[in-house]
Amino acid sequence: MNIRTVLDKMIAARASDLHLKTGSAPVVRVDGVLYTLDEPPPNAAELREVVNQLLNEDQRQYFTTHSEIDFAFGVAGLARFRVNIFMQRGTPALALRHVPVDVPTIEDLNLPPIIRELAFAPRGLILVTGRTGSGKSTTLAAMIDAINKVTSRNVITVEDPIEFLHRDQMSYVHQREVGLDTMSFKDGLRYVLRQDPDIILVGEIRDLETMSTALMAADTGHLVMSTLHTTDVVQTLQRIVSFYPPHQHEEVRLSVASNLRAVVCQRLIPRKDGAGRVPAVEIMVNTPTIREYILSPDKTLLVGGVVADGTNQYGMQTFDQSVMHLLRDGLISEEEALRNCTNPNEFALKLKGISATSDRLWQAVDAASGVENEALPGASRPQPPGAGTVRPARAPAPPPGRPRRAA
Repeated sequence: MNIRTVLDKMIAARASDLHLKTGSAPVVRVDGVLYTLDEPPPNAAELREVVNQLLNEDQRQYFTTHSEIDFAFGVAGLARFRVNIFMQRGTPALALRHVPVDVPTIEDLNLPPIIRELAFAPRGLILVTGRTGSGKSTTLAAMIDAINKVTSRNVITVEDPIEFLHRDQMSYVHQREVGLDTMSFKDGLRYVLRQDPDIILVGEIRDLETMSTALMAADTGHLVMSTLHTTDVVQTLQRIVSFYPPHQHEEVRLSVASNLRAVVCQRLIPRKDGAGRVPAVEIMVNTPTIREYILSPDKTLLVGGVVADGTNQYGMQTFDQSVMHLLRDGLISEEEALRNCTNPNEFALKLKGISATSDRLWQAVDAASGVENEALPGASRPQPPGAGTVRPARAPAPPPGRPRRAA
């Protein structure tokens, strides 16, 4: 198979991901949905040739030993791609993610203004969280790009692999890749403190040592950014503590309360106009009240209420507040709003103009939106996702110019 032809079709389809395996036609993911490309299924020999084309000698040796490898590569005039090659049923398979050549801005991504403010925080730990493919790396890249354009900082990143390329502008940016420039996230972060950094980006926090070093770096006056695979603010706080043995929980809560700057949790929702996806964002900023809730294990579970109350003063918001903003702005459909909100029953009541139990959450949304507590124009009587839903027996036809939907 001609990998360049397949990559061209991937980009033309506006796909985020491409999947290749023996005996199946190439599959791309467009706005979260899988479609099949009009390409013949590759055989094992063809995929081995693709692997040999993409890997250098050191990478080939690593793949031969470990049967899987992460790396990134660029195609001149097209794009960059993050790649995972792995073995399945004794033959190689590939998962490629499209990384745009140009770093998108915070405004391009439709992120709240508070994200730009957080990028220029003088110190502290900022965590961007979400499931795989929720745009965490893109948000961090946009924040680094915002810094790079207007301030003079020494920025050091540790990534696995490097995705977006940052060229020196106002700032001086070093990008280190795990496996190439450093052995691991924890090694890279341990030594980065000796490299005179102002801002440190760690691609992902995976273990206790990396978490501890990130908190220490924030405590010594650096701005540290990283990601976790958690889905909301409460789960993020619990995950941080869970890295440590029980006898250290009180100590780590104190460290987090002192050094955590903000948590930004993301979900990508299909746009109503079909032009891609838009992020719904839950944001917690560390305030005196938040610190009190972090210190208490029982209160940590209730931090969502504090986030809901902090919309106007601190720029905080829950997922449901964010989803409601997107719906009222006409960016997403009512169906997608109900599918992606955290509390679909309360959300449905709000759409019908009935006050829910967590009134303060919706009062904050209404105050920010400048609307009364009434149903949205044209709002139907929604049901929670799955309640009486009838799915089409056949997949809908793909939009013009897109490949057919995968079976």
